[in-house]
Amino acid sequence: MHIDQIIQVVVIAAIPILFAITLHEAAHGYVARYFGDMTAYREGRISLNPIHHIDPVGTILLPLVTLAVGGIIFGWAKPVPVNFGALRNPKKDMLWVALAGPASNLLMACGWALLAKIVLLTMQGNYFAEPMLDMAEYGIRINIVLIALNMLPMPPLDGGRVAVSLLPIRQAVALSRIEPYGMFILIFMAMTPILGWLLLPTMHLLTSLIAFVFGLY
Repeated sequence: MHIDQIIQVVVIAAIPILFAITLHEAAHGYVARYFGDMTAYREGRISLNPIHHIDPVGTILLPLVTLAVGGIIFGWAKPVPVNFGALRNPKKDMLWVALAGPASNLLMACGWALLAKIVLLTMQGNYFAEPMLDMAEYGIRINIVLIALNMLPMPPLDGGRVAVSLLPIRQAVALSRIEPYGMFILIFMAMTPILGWLLLPTMHLLTSLIAFVFGLY
């Protein structure tokens, strides 16, 4: 991809990316506060201000690199601090705190799909129609990638938290021991075809469902 194409993509994808990571992390903090953990609230992380959630490497550098080389847009935000011990029912409530982030991404993917449908119905031939459709496409794609990625059953990803919440104590403890190494495992998989093999089935399923529901063909 040439530099001018990269700049064009960055301009169009910036807003969907910032919304995707900001609302994802804020959703974790909001649900954690609802269930009794005030850590994120006290640190100002229940916020729609993207600056509070940006990780220089995961939010800026890595997405730019993956955009430049093609393939799945990959990255992460600065995790919202959650003290699971402060939740009223730590093992049970962990499930809802973990699901809050991917649920927000699903809502955003549907929101971008709705925008695309509105543009297709009302703005045919309009100068702004094409860039808005491109932005909506990136919004759908980015949020679906975040859902598929975060729901992998490996701590510290949200899917790992869900698995720890649902598994019996012995198995949950064994799985939670992976957490210190989880990010290194994830980066390794991202450098190989493994991550794509794991994510693509879920991405294709969600993309097809959203396209069907909103009539995007």
